[in-house]
Amino acid sequence: MHLVLFQPEIPQNVGTLMRFAACMGIPLDVIEPCGFLFTDKHLKRAGMDYIELAATNRFSSWKIFCEERKENRRVAVTSSASQNYIDFSFRPSDLLIMGQESTGFPSAILEDCHETVAIPMVSGRRSLNLAIAAAIVTTEALRQTGQLPEVSNGG
Repeated sequence: MHLVLFQPEIPQNVGTLMRFAACMGIPLDVIEPCGFLFTDKHLKRAGMDYIELAATNRFSSWKIFCEERKENRRVAVTSSASQNYIDFSFRPSDLLIMGQESTGFPSAILEDCHETVAIPMVSGRRSLNLAIAAAIVTTEALRQTGQLPEVSNGG
């Protein structure tokens, strides 16, 4: 299982998700271009010392990402999907793809994904914060596939 960020724009979200990925023991794939530099102080502050623990892979384009990960099913998390993530059957090797904070996914990228899922929300709301949405769906996917880490005492 990989958590994937498509052209993220906010460094704090990426730092938070680097920390999340490190704690969950999964890789984080980042498809560029990003709306910030990886030396950004906000990314480092949000990721803290977990940045070094995160298995982060950067891809210079969607095309290169798809070529490198062609064996994996691409599952886009988008508010435009009609399928509830809870009712979806995740696979251990899925790529859970999150769109840009401001615009989500271009239609061509969504068409290139094998599946789309959404988080149910109250009518009239646009979206959740990217890091929160990614954590919600990824945790369920890991739970379904038996890949959640064991509870530890933090040490």
